[in-house]
This record gives sequence, structure tokens and C-alpha cells, in this order.
Amino acid sequence: MIFTRNPELGKCKTRLAATVGDQVALDIYTFLLEHTVQITKDLNVTKEVHYSQNKNDNDLWEAAIYNKMEQSGSDLGKRMEYAFAAGFEKGYQNIIIIGSDMYDLNQIDLEHAFTTLKTHDYVIGPAEDGGYYLFGMKSLNSQVFKNKIWGTDSVLKDTLEDLKKENIKLLEVRNDIDYYEDIKDIAAFQKFLD
Repeated sequence: MIFTRNPELGKCKTRLAATVGDQVALDIYTFLLEHTVQITKDLNVTKEVHYSQNKNDNDLWEAAIYNKMEQSGSDLGKRMEYAFAAGFEKGYQNIIIIGSDMYDLNQIDLEHAFTTLKTHDYVIGPAEDGGYYLFGMKSLNSQVFKNKIWGTDSVLKDTLEDLKKENIKLLEVRNDIDYYEDIKDIAAFQKFLD
């Protein structure tokens, strides 16, 4: 499952936009969306794109490859819980969720995460900012989506506390793109910053 925001001027990557401006933030987010398509389109799994609002039938997510739906719920935790519950109701046995702002992620990483779920009940990709960039599980555990302050540096710690008695595997720590400091030294982003 890929959680994504609709790429609209002034409505995506707002923390990044505070430094680089709305248009550059939108251009960078579009670039990140294209990267996410490249690393997911060839995965041998069912792929779903969950839009923050108004799913778009004519965009870079090809309908032949991606099932499209809208997120449902009042906060990120409720939206993820709903998406996982719906996926398990459809009969999926291993579900992984990612965002669409991870330049530091590739197809092999995602394949590894699915392989990890064969021997672990949970797989988590810790983000440098204290959250996570990937979360996967074999059956619904609603607790992991409750009592979190989403978007803060306590999300990973609180999630690990919820799962302290479970069979989990932590992946490599990676950096998601939220602020100018996250991209200023990465060559692929220099074309947006010059």
C-alpha cells in the first residue's frame, strides 16, 4: 500500500516549502512520486495507491498496475488502520505500507521487507526523524495505530513499545524527505535547488 498526497501547489511538502517555496516543493514531490512508481511498479505483489483525497484516474499511477482508492479516517493512524483492515478483509496475508516521499528506498528494499514477513510478524523501516518509512504485518493489530502523535519523533519508539512482545524485524534506518536539510546534500535534488 502506498500512501500519497495529491500533488497540488501549496498542499504537499509544506515543511519543505517553507524553505524552497511552494512550486519547488511541488516539483520535488512530483519527482518523489515518480521515484515511488519506479521502485514499486515491477514488484510481484498487488499494489494499491491510497490518495489523501480525490483519487485520480489519469495520473502517473497506471490503473493496470495500481488499484486506486482514497484514504479514510480523521488522522494518519486511523487511515492506516482502515487500509490494513480492508487489505486483510480482501485476503492479503502480508501487507506493507510506505509513503511516497522516500528517495532513499528501492525495489530490492521492498522485496526484502516482504521476504522478512515470512519469518517475522512485523517489519518496520525506521526513519531518521523518529518515525518509520515502512510498516508491515501479517494480521491486523489496531493498537499500533492508536495513542500516537503522528509526524513527531516519538512514533517509532511508541510503536516499538506496542510491539515489545512481538516477533519484529527492524530494517535499515533511512531518511524521508520533509525538510530542506533532508535534500540539500543529495545530488538528485540539486536541479531543483539551483
